[in-house]
Amino acid sequence: MVRVMAQGVFDLLHLGHVHYLEKARELGDELVVVIASDKTVRERKHEPITPQEMRREVVAALRCVDRAIIGSDGEDPYVTVQKLKPDIIALGHDQEHSERLIVQELHKRGISTKVVRLDYYYHDLDGTRKIIQKIISMWAFTKEMERIEGGPPDVDNETKGDERGGE
Repeated sequence: MVRVMAQGVFDLLHLGHVHYLEKARELGDELVVVIASDKTVRERKHEPITPQEMRREVVAALRCVDRAIIGSDGEDPYVTVQKLKPDIIALGHDQEHSERLIVQELHKRGISTKVVRLDYYYHDLDGTRKIIQKIISMWAFTKEMERIEGGPPDVDNETKGDERGGE
């Protein structure tokens, strides 16, 4: 049996994540996904939008995922690799990890795991930051339209009329 390990934050699950995990699963018989702990996300990226256990549950619910676990809390990430003993580590196209450095570190520790960088998947909302930016842009557009049109609709005026709130 070939065990594949994938890892990430998975803060707002999107199609890019699904593509990454499906492609990782195709590399072997079992896919174990390591979810970055809240502490790790704070140290390396940003304040997590969703807590680690929620992110783990959502990822675990995907059909292509056999198991999802929370990663080490800022400790040596290779401890998790040593525990899981994957045959392959699948890296997403946009993950900052260097395949060469990972392989060197694995070799130093006597771990013979293959490291594979997966292909880029393009969709206009294939990243958490892209989704957040779209939400902010839509909010800003709504606020600008309200300003131009004289503010938000007057709820009291819209519900005047008969008892049901209509005319």
